[in-house]
This record gives sequence, C-alpha cells and structure tokens, in this order.
Amino acid sequence: MDEPQSVPDDAPDGPSDGAGRRSGLKNPARTVRSLGAATLILEALVLLLAIQPIRLVGGDLSGTAIGVIVALAVLAVTLSGMMRRPWAWHVATVLQGLLMLSGFLHWSLGVLGFMFGLVWVYVLHVRRVILS
Repeated sequence: MDEPQSVPDDAPDGPSDGAGRRSGLKNPARTVRSLGAATLILEALVLLLAIQPIRLVGGDLSGTAIGVIVALAVLAVTLSGMMRRPWAWHVATVLQGLLMLSGFLHWSLGVLGFMFGLVWVYVLHVRRVILS
C-alpha cells in the first residue's frame, strides 16, 4: 500500500514568485485589487479633507479648483470599486497624472499629486511582483 506524500509543515501556500519562493497569499489577485482599492479610497479621503485646510492656510482656492478636487475624489472612489477590470488600473494611473496637473490650480494639489503618484508607482510595483 502506497502512503500519501506529506507536505512539509513549513511549505507556504500560494504561487511562486519566480525565484522558487512562494508569496504565502491564498488569493494574490484579490490582495492586489484590495491594495489598489484601498489606496484610491485613501486618496479620495485625503483630497476631500484637504479642501478646507488649503482654503484657510494656502490662500485662494477657486470654485473651479474645489470642483476638480471633488471630481477627482469621485473618480477615485468609482475606480476603487472597479479594480477587477484591467483597464481600471490604467485609468487610476491617469488619475494620478490628473492630480499632478491640478497643481496648476493650486501648488498644494501638485504636492498631493506627486505624493500619491509615488504611492501608486509602489502599488503597481507590488502588483507586478505578486502577480508575475
């Protein structure tokens, strides 16, 4: 009678990372989508909470700038629910560029765009490492 082969207790679950190591994630695609969605939700929250401090400390914030901030926040929240679709990752990358360009409306929006752009580059790096 053949005995079933045993798996070592220290063998992690999940796909290999290409170097023979495993990520340890049961559902890497869901984890990456959650990271992207959480980043976009955080970005939307920061954008909306930044309106009043920018108005009080930074000087003039026009109605156009406030409208752009709200539109970008709505787009970020909408995209966070669509991270299953591959095109949503591309649109979210464009969102980071639009936020950087909004720095022409107020310098602090450009700073926020740059910071979230760096965060998004890291999210894309993590996505590439985990899913490849």
